Amino acid sequence: MFSKKLAIDLGTANSLVYMQGKGIILKEPTVVAVSVDDGQILAVGEDARQMMGKTPENVEATRPLKNGVIADYQTTEALLRYFINRAIGSSRLVKPDVVISIPGGATSVESRAVLEAAYSAGAKNAYLVPEPLAAAIGAGLPVSEASGNMIVNIGGGTTEIAIVSLYGMVVHGSVRVGGNTFDEAISLHIRRKYGLMVGDNTSEKVKMDIGAAIQGKDKSIEVKGRDSVSGFPRTVNVTSSEIISVLTPHLGQVGLAVKNVLEKTPPELSSDIIDKGIVLSGGSAYLTNLDKYISGYTGVPMHVADEPILCVIKGLGKVLENIEIFSRSMIKR
Repeated sequence: MFSKKLAIDLGTANSLVYMQGKGIILKEPTVVAVSVDDGQILAVGEDARQMMGKTPENVEATRPLKNGVIADYQTTEALLRYFINRAIGSSRLVKPDVVISIPGGATSVESRAVLEAAYSAGAKNAYLVPEPLAAAIGAGLPVSEASGNMIVNIGGGTTEIAIVSLYGMVVHGSVRVGGNTFDEAISLHIRRKYGLMVGDNTSEKVKMDIGAAIQGKDKSIEVKGRDSVSGFPRTVNVTSSEIISVLTPHLGQVGLAVKNVLEKTPPELSSDIIDKGIVLSGGSAYLTNLDKYISGYTGVPMHVADEPILCVIKGLGKVLENIEIFSRSMIKR
């Protein structure tokens, strides 16, 4: 019987599913709603995300992955089972082969936890691919050649940086700063300055609408939330210059991490990177002028990949279609 093949980009903020022959079939937030009383899974993905910050005491909507690795094994397994069932159907005779992305610096224990969760969720065979390598493949970099390719993938929980050559990572670095870090910083700033409590979805909207890495035209946005003293709803105006000053310390950590990887890169590969530049991928690549900020910090040209948020899943899709070629780049049980 024909075996189904799936690739899953298991991200801290969002997860995407690719099916062989069909392409990307699913994009859902990495959120699971659980009943506190009996541990039953009530909702997964977008349905669970809508519940965040709005649940009664006996329901908890959480992100089972922290910084790209499993923080809660049972809910991660439920999440993988949900993705597999949505892709293939719950009543199936054929178990799928599954390729999953993991952080480049994941430990053997963390890798094993993801593999075990995949097998428990119904996979026939499970393979893991380091996220920066998948992002480099998805961005169209010539990873098969003996030349340096540098990728900076900024996801929800982590920023991963890698020099890729000959199907593998030569140098790797990461920092636990990502889109969620930016959102939390914005939320904290609004609470401290205006005494206004806002949720994750609101702070993310502020980041997307007026956030930037380098000051351009000053913009403002109305932010609605709950007054921390009176408890009543209130609206304030927040400017882009405020948000930039809030994000700058965290962006500096990203710039420093990129610099550290460049300093550890073998000279032969460094010359390739100066010629080609650095490629930026991940959801946070959409932050205005982020490429210019990192380029200014490192002195190396930087380009944003086409559809940066899809680079990892596109790369996993290519691995899935050519498992024999990429077999030495994968982690198996």
